[in-house]
Amino acid sequence: MTLKRIGFLGLFIAVLALVTTIPATAQEPFPIRPIRMVVPYAPGGGVDAAGRALAQELSAHMPHPVVVENVSGAGGVLGSQAVASAPADGHTVLLVSVVVVTSQSMMKNPPFNTSKDLRAVSLVGSSPLVLTVHPSLPATDVKSLVEHAKAHPGSLNYSSAGSGTTPHLAAELLRMQTGIDITHVPYRGSGPAMVDLIAGRIHIAFSSIAAAQPHIASGKLRGLATTGPRRAATMPELPTMIETVPGVEVDLWIAMFVPRATPDAIVTSLNQAVTKALKTEAVQQGFLRSGQETTGSTPQEAQAFINAELEKWSRVTKEARIEAQ
Repeated sequence: MTLKRIGFLGLFIAVLALVTTIPATAQEPFPIRPIRMVVPYAPGGGVDAAGRALAQELSAHMPHPVVVENVSGAGGVLGSQAVASAPADGHTVLLVSVVVVTSQSMMKNPPFNTSKDLRAVSLVGSSPLVLTVHPSLPATDVKSLVEHAKAHPGSLNYSSAGSGTTPHLAAELLRMQTGIDITHVPYRGSGPAMVDLIAGRIHIAFSSIAAAQPHIASGKLRGLATTGPRRAATMPELPTMIETVPGVEVDLWIAMFVPRATPDAIVTSLNQAVTKALKTEAVQQGFLRSGQETTGSTPQEAQAFINAELEKWSRVTKEARIEAQ
């Protein structure tokens, strides 16, 4: 055999070996190592608790564990940014709340772009706010509250845990949809805001159900409505805001994201695992303990929802001139 033929045969064998390895790599099972679930908040909060319940169930049925990592800072921005810039291989996922879209709408130069740098895998959890008033206010439902506010413009105030927080945005959305004149009183945290609401120094507040429900039950506060698309399972006696004021729908939702360039096959695999886990009793109970209800969706449904949320909150923050502090 000539050297020329030997060289050609060697080249052919090398090319054949390369070609035969491509399908094996492409068909390699996912995941091939532990999945890092970034929760961009400190441990102990609602998203963290929900994430740990979900991660435990996913780990029980996947070839590698799902490990929760808290990367807190800047109201969820730092952890979200870390995932946006992570390798797009499905082994780094983000579990985050509505803040991932509201923060974008308030920042002049955000460090990442939710719609361009992240891709939705699934909606995961849902928790509406509850509209509460001090019992001294002559309002027993949303309609009478709006009527009272219009009859006494500028006389009512509302609290929030800080400028740009979801309760603040919810009240601004109510103001925009009804035309009422109410004054924002921002606090440094939900605790002090709740104390002054109970004391009667504040008239109105949008609060989490977990925080407000004991005070509503004791009569210290009056609950008027919840803000979700349907009546809350934990407070079914209250109507939704949209039953009286269309457009005032606010949800402290949780969703899972991956870096934007993550392949379709991996997104589908993650979505199937997550939606299956969300149907289990263990995960549902874990979410309820943190004040959430499990949801679930297709990636397409989740992305459409996120896009709508980005549009809505961008409109609210622009009209109310709310900027990140």
